[in-house]
Amino acid sequence: MDTVNEPGKVEARAPRRAGVSWTAHWAAELRILLVAVLLAAYFEFANHDFLLTDASLVNLSQFIAPVAIIAFGEIMLMIGGDIDLSAGMVFAFAPFMMVFANDAGAPMWLAVVAGLVAAAIIGFVNGAVTVWLRLPSFVTTLGTLFLINGITLTVSRGTPAPTPGSPTFAGFMGAWGYSEIIWTVALAVVMHTLLRHTRWGLHTQAAGANPLGASEAGIQVNRLRLGNFVLAAVLAGLTGILEGFRITSIDPQAGGNQIMFLAVAAAVIGGTPLTGGSGTIVGGLIGAAVLGILNDGFTLIGINAFTFNIILGAAILAAMIFNIHVGRIRRKRGR
Repeated sequence: MDTVNEPGKVEARAPRRAGVSWTAHWAAELRILLVAVLLAAYFEFANHDFLLTDASLVNLSQFIAPVAIIAFGEIMLMIGGDIDLSAGMVFAFAPFMMVFANDAGAPMWLAVVAGLVAAAIIGFVNGAVTVWLRLPSFVTTLGTLFLINGITLTVSRGTPAPTPGSPTFAGFMGAWGYSEIIWTVALAVVMHTLLRHTRWGLHTQAAGANPLGASEAGIQVNRLRLGNFVLAAVLAGLTGILEGFRITSIDPQAGGNQIMFLAVAAAVIGGTPLTGGSGTIVGGLIGAAVLGILNDGFTLIGINAFTFNIILGAAILAAMIFNIHVGRIRRKRGR
């Protein structure tokens, strides 16, 4: 039909043809949710303190929250075929920028904004180098990983700083036991809406599934990639700030590669393939919950951390193999 050849029509329809259907996304989310429920039931049966005490729920929520928030940003990048390895270092860098702004006389809310702006600048640099200089995001963010870590250790002299702010503000930001998980749920709603119900999210899906086709349809692929790098860095910085208020100390050694790899693992377990083209925010949240359940459950039943790493590695491999084979089956059916 003639309307298909109109530029406006092509751009509107391109996201719908690209990537995986929302029905398939919901099926994947329900599968990983079932895994999370079964794991929780097993650990509750093995140790009745797993879910029935306030302390256990707080510990579980405080593991899930930072992993999930960083995973939200990584998911947006991974859908487009990129990744940010520097997220764990931005996690440590942004809180120190907040402290410096507050020491300079800025009120706490403005100091938090300053920390987020500093994180956004790093995200912009990551995106600019990747998009405009055409370096793989793996290489770009691997370089900024060491760069940001060095800057953080230099400006802090390797010494932790006390978290500024009043008790009320600190409680709102992360000091209260459940405040971080409330932030996480709120951000999950926002990010889910962004990905599924806005042009930015639909175009991100389309660009990840078929960059050339999306570009020919009029989608600004490079602008999407650049924006998602900024978004991922801001979420990593916000996570570091929330964690700083929770532990009442800004540690230059906080975060690191561990939190970044856990976030990527949560995204992969939640159904976002490293090959790009599809992914869900809800899946990332449930993936983080699975990791949190495994971590807390193993601790309560007396299994050491080495076993957690074995299970984590196996889960990532299983999730990737499953995603690849399901994708192949869908492509065959679509022919």
